Amino acid sequence: MSVTATPALLRRRAGVAAGAALLTLAVTGCSGLGRTAVGPVVYTTGRDKAVAVHSPSVRGCHRMAPAGARRVENLTLVDIVLYTTRDCTGPATTYVSTRLSDVNAGSAPAWRSYRFVQ
Repeated sequence: MSVTATPALLRRRAGVAAGAALLTLAVTGCSGLGRTAVGPVVYTTGRDKAVAVHSPSVRGCHRMAPAGARRVENLTLVDIVLYTTRDCTGPATTYVSTRLSDVNAGSAPAWRSYRFVQ
């Protein structure tokens, strides 16, 4: 016994295949968009001002307020490295794991930038 496909069935199959192909293209096209660290990075400046950066990009160097930061809370899902320079360079760094915080000693230089560990 053989079953012949009707034109309506063929059109439906072609529509499903085209929809699946478009969905695949859309998902792969959006995957290149910048990922964010879910959650905030909260820091207190040397002038006791609280700053919260919500879900920053995991790419690149992030500058802090010009006064720098004395206390940093990493409430994101990604670890960060703190720098005393504005461009995420130099040997003076501090590693802050996800969901932890760090307080800088009063005599130490303020942190001025951070980068996510990928």
